[in-house]
Amino acid sequence: MHMQLLNNDRVVIFDRTDFGSSNLSLPAGKCPKNSKNCTAHSAEYDVTANTFRPLTVQTNVWCSSGAVMENGTLIQTGGSFEGERRVRVFNPCGNTECDWQEIDLGLEKSRWYSTNHVLPDGRVIILGGRRQFNYEFYPKDIDNKFYDLPFLAQTNDKGIENNLYPFVFLNVDGNLFVFANNRAILLDYKTNQVVKTYPQIPGGDPRSYPSTGSAVLLPFNINTQTKNVDAEVLVCGGAPKGSYSEALKGKFVEALKTCARIKMNDPTPNWVVEEMPLARVLGDMTLLPNGNVLIINGARNGTAGWESAEEPVLNPVLYQPNKHTGSRFEIQTPSNIARLYHSTAVLLRDGRVLVGGSNPHAGYEFTGVRYPTELSLEAYSPSYLEKPKLRPVIVTAQTELTYSQKFTVQFQVKGKLDKTLVSTTLVSPSFATHSFSMNQRLLVLQVTGIVKSLKDSTYQVEATTPGSPNLAPSGYYLLFVVHEEIPSDGIWVHLK
Repeated sequence: MHMQLLNNDRVVIFDRTDFGSSNLSLPAGKCPKNSKNCTAHSAEYDVTANTFRPLTVQTNVWCSSGAVMENGTLIQTGGSFEGERRVRVFNPCGNTECDWQEIDLGLEKSRWYSTNHVLPDGRVIILGGRRQFNYEFYPKDIDNKFYDLPFLAQTNDKGIENNLYPFVFLNVDGNLFVFANNRAILLDYKTNQVVKTYPQIPGGDPRSYPSTGSAVLLPFNINTQTKNVDAEVLVCGGAPKGSYSEALKGKFVEALKTCARIKMNDPTPNWVVEEMPLARVLGDMTLLPNGNVLIINGARNGTAGWESAEEPVLNPVLYQPNKHTGSRFEIQTPSNIARLYHSTAVLLRDGRVLVGGSNPHAGYEFTGVRYPTELSLEAYSPSYLEKPKLRPVIVTAQTELTYSQKFTVQFQVKGKLDKTLVSTTLVSPSFATHSFSMNQRLLVLQVTGIVKSLKDSTYQVEATTPGSPNLAPSGYYLLFVVHEEIPSDGIWVHLK
């Protein structure tokens, strides 16, 4: 249900704690205090070693949220029942001792289906949630405040909460783009003022939970000056109005086939609608290191909820934002595993996408159902991995970086290099749950010097880091060299 890649190349995975016994036992002394069984509902997956170990969560993390702090610590917030006001902390380590630590009453409000985003000042904002039309911060304000946000109440659709897990993105001016249901605002969270209201997506159909589409902040090219950055949001899929009510009756309406794209800083912003080759609800959108968007998982009909979707969409689709309208989508090779409600996808350092989960039932159901609970992980390999000769290999690069800093990266390419088609990208690892990857961000760095040939098929490129935490909040990022849209393996860098 939830996944986060950490800067030690391990993925923390966790699921609702009251689904029933899992197939992974906890060691002696690690059982949850109030548990009726001693099985794990969280695990740490070591990508490099292809091994995993069980972790212990003490309270229910069902439909919760998370973000990684500047020092690499995973902060995980909310959930249901006894977990709804919990903050959970996971500090990555190189041994088998680190585990979840929990803070009781770490939140001012119950946060179930809320969204987190890291802010330029290093804090995390926790926004929305079921019956919560407000936001708060972690670490808490000195006076432990929360702040009303009427927009979330206004996007409640006649009792069907199509405002849950709102899509939230940090704009380059430091404000937050907040999308719920079928429209968005630009929020100055410091003053609690709405500074811009965006038009409704044409058609008016809902896109956020439970009419679950997905969204990304498209990659942007950066200079050291914020004003030169053009930030665009892409929202894809979802379910037509009334789909959730129909699903409760056992009728599954075909999902939306459209994407809508908007430039958030245009003086008169408008949504530009495109049509996907496949209708999709419950899909995940993952930014690839070369700037393309992978749309994966999901169903053709229905919505989020127990037993509320059918006809899995097995073919991923590639969206290429720099191509012309009408030629941006490309259908990819299908998987043979249905990934419906409660599936996830995260980018890995080697350029693959880790895909896991799927449980459209109120408990673990492995037999006797059309779409069994899915325990497997699989790696989706984008087509750029099929061209090893043209794939860059980073030889050396500085890994501790500051803002507006020029730095060099040395890399090798075995095949013929086209110097005009070399770029460097920074990607923030995201917290994936319920078809939305929180804090997902890709920056194409400004190249400040020509690509130089050294020796033995080795080259050097000079780039400049972002000029402001509004562009990229402090923290760990994956740095890639991209050649002819083929990315290297990433290396971890720390921007501070």
